Amino acid sequence: VQLQASGGGLVQAGGSLRLSCAASGRTISNYIMGWFRQAPGKEREFVAAISWSGSNTYYADSVKGRFTISRNNAKNTVYLQMNSLKPEDTAVYYCARDDLPFGSISQFSQTVVGSWGQGTQVTVSS
Repeated sequence: VQLQASGGGLVQAGGSLRLSCAASGRTISNYIMGWFRQAPGKEREFVAAISWSGSNTYYADSVKGRFTISRNNAKNTVYLQMNSLKPEDTAVYYCARDDLPFGSISQFSQTVVGSWGQGTQVTVSS
């Protein structure tokens, strides 16, 4: 599967952005999908994940209440709505697909990612 992330850009603190991750080559409908980010000089970290059905979501504490992950399996696309953005949200954002279908969202992490998108830059100015 190929994952194409888009929607990044430059926004002022307090603003919003919506990231999209379009999959091609194979369906993502049976897989947990997630977003990770990597800020300059820092390790890549988990941001959010959504179960294959869309019924369960999981967020990093740093984005809880501000970010919303969603998916449209018919469009083979996953989204990350980011509101109330802060300068510390500045990073390259990567979408990712679980390695195996029908996985457990509670166990989703970088170690089980099977496919990565190319990343999209999000810059939040103060």
